[in-house]
Amino acid sequence: MTDTTANGADNLPQIGLIAQYVKDLSFENPNAPAVYQWQEQPQIDINFNISNNQVADDVFEVALKVTASAAGEQGTAFAVELVFAGLFGIRNVPEDQMRGFLYAEGPRLLFPFARRVLADAVQDGGFPPLLLDPIDFGALYMQQQGQIDAAAQGAAGNA
Repeated sequence: MTDTTANGADNLPQIGLIAQYVKDLSFENPNAPAVYQWQEQPQIDINFNISNNQVADDVFEVALKVTASAAGEQGTAFAVELVFAGLFGIRNVPEDQMRGFLYAEGPRLLFPFARRVLADAVQDGGFPPLLLDPIDFGALYMQQQGQIDAAAQGAAGNA
């Protein structure tokens, strides 16, 4: 076995998925059974939110919250809210790279499973499964970081 560090210390970056789970799931079908007679196509609104929390030394929870609703002129067909989370063990990752993992890579790893849970919940509610398109969390993170950097530069220029 080859020693990867000069002093034998365990200081290589390591990330591992410990667990993934449904943290919260809510499905509402407020107009059943009348909704199954409606002829119009509902307007679907989908929102995402990503959060993280350090739960122990070197252990972080990343939570992907997805809310979706379908509504039309006659009212709400359904509303669903899912918080799907994962526990990640993270060691020896530089602070400047940690945020990128927690807001881009972690959600990317969780999304396919959250997508399936959401589709199944909507289908179990009596509607066609809600199939979400893939999301480029890395690009969204970079866009958000660009906006934060631009705001910080604007604030520094006004000071």
